[in-house]
Amino acid sequence: MQFPDNLRYTKDHEWILVEGNTATVGITDFAQHELGDIVFVDIPTVGKPLAENEIFGTVEAVKTVSDLYLPVSGTITEVNAGLEANPENVNSDPYGAGWMVKMTLSNLSEVDKLLDATAYKQLVG
Repeated sequence: MQFPDNLRYTKDHEWILVEGNTATVGITDFAQHELGDIVFVDIPTVGKPLAENEIFGTVEAVKTVSDLYLPVSGTITEVNAGLEANPENVNSDPYGAGWMVKMTLSNLSEVDKLLDATAYKQLVG
């Protein structure tokens, strides 16, 4: 399982890559493994300001549907359009082609509350 050091993680298994005042968000390698084969990603929140830990969409696997939680406050500016035709990218490349949204951050200090790779590894065992 992969735990890139340049990312921050949530206890709900989302990851975030912060670049200035913008960020890319997806689900972790652990999360996609636990969900199984992903067949659909639904993110209807583009352009809406959301609070940290607020649901921004859902991911559907063969046997379950799981909510997606925003790691920090902000506004989603882009959804990964490639997931519409290829939702399996979340399984095969969760930190690359399987990213879910890009966002503008409202409060950069919220990132400091997230887990680093070492702490996330300990969380998932």
